[in-house]
Amino acid sequence: MRNRTLADLDRVVALGGGHGLGRVMSSLSFLGSRLTGIITTTDNGGSTGRIRRSEGGIAWGDTRNCLNQLITEPSVASAMFEYRFSGNGELAGHNLGNLMLKALDHLSVRPLEAINLVRNLLKVDAALIPMSEQPVDLEAHDHEGHQIYGEVNIDQLAQMPQELMLSPHAVRATREAVDAIAQAELILIGPGSFLTSLMPLLLLEDLTQALRRSSASMIYIGNLGRELSVAAAALTLKQKLELMEEKIGRKMIDAVVVGPHINTDEMHDRIVVKQPLEAADVPYRHDRQLLRQALEQALVQLATRT
Repeated sequence: MRNRTLADLDRVVALGGGHGLGRVMSSLSFLGSRLTGIITTTDNGGSTGRIRRSEGGIAWGDTRNCLNQLITEPSVASAMFEYRFSGNGELAGHNLGNLMLKALDHLSVRPLEAINLVRNLLKVDAALIPMSEQPVDLEAHDHEGHQIYGEVNIDQLAQMPQELMLSPHAVRATREAVDAIAQAELILIGPGSFLTSLMPLLLLEDLTQALRRSSASMIYIGNLGRELSVAAAALTLKQKLELMEEKIGRKMIDAVVVGPHINTDEMHDRIVVKQPLEAADVPYRHDRQLLRQALEQALVQLATRT
C-alpha cells in the first residue's frame, strides 16, 4: 500500500455495529461504491428485538442506523426512514426504517435485496451487507458456566464470559461479505461495543477464514466513550486485539486509531495513531473529518513500514 491515500483504494471494508460502523462509513462516504460495510445482525433489544420476536428474521436496527448516517440528500423518503413513533400505542418506540426494512424483507427474496432497495431509495452509494442472512443470536457461557442468551443479557455481564458463540452455531456468513473481504485492500473494525457489535462478526467461521486469507491491512478504531458493558470496559486495548485475533486465527491488526487517553504502552508491534477524535456535539462519537485524517495518517505509516 506504498504511498497510497484512502482515495487511491479501490476496496475498503468496514466491520461493526450500528452507531460506530455508521460513523466510520459516513466519514469515508466520499469513496462511494468502493466502500462496503459488513453489519452485525445479532441485536435483540429495542424496536429491533420486538420485530424479531413478532416476525422473526435478522436484526435490522444496525443496518438502519448505518443507512441513516449515510443519507446525504434529505428527502421525504429519508424523513420517513428516520421517523420513530412516540406515544403509548403498539407502535410506540418503533422506528419506521426498521419496519420498512422488515416489510421489504418479506417482499424480497433476500435481506440483502431489501437493503439494496432502500439504498437506491435513499441514494446511498456505499454497499451494506448483513453479516448473515440467517436469523442469529448471541449466546455466552458466563464465568460460572451458566448459559446467557441474547445481546441484551450479555451486555449486562459483570465479568467476561468463558465463551461467546452464535445461536444457531452453524449459521453462515453472507457470501457477498466473504467476497468483499477477499477483495479488500483495507479492512477497518470498530468502534463499537466489543462483545455485542464486534465479536459476533468474528464468530462466523467462513468470515474469519476470509480474514485469515486476506492480504489487506487491518486497522482497529477504538471507542471514545466508556463501554456500557462492565466486562468489556475492564479489557485493555491489548486484550481486545488479542481476543479478536484469537478468533481470526492469526495476528492481523496492523494499526490502531484511538483517542488521546487510551493506554497504548503495550502496542510495541503495531502502528498507533493517538489523537483527539471527538465530535464537538457528541464527545463519545468520532468527528468524521478527524477520523478520516487519523486513518490517512495510519495509511502513511503502514506504507512506510511495508
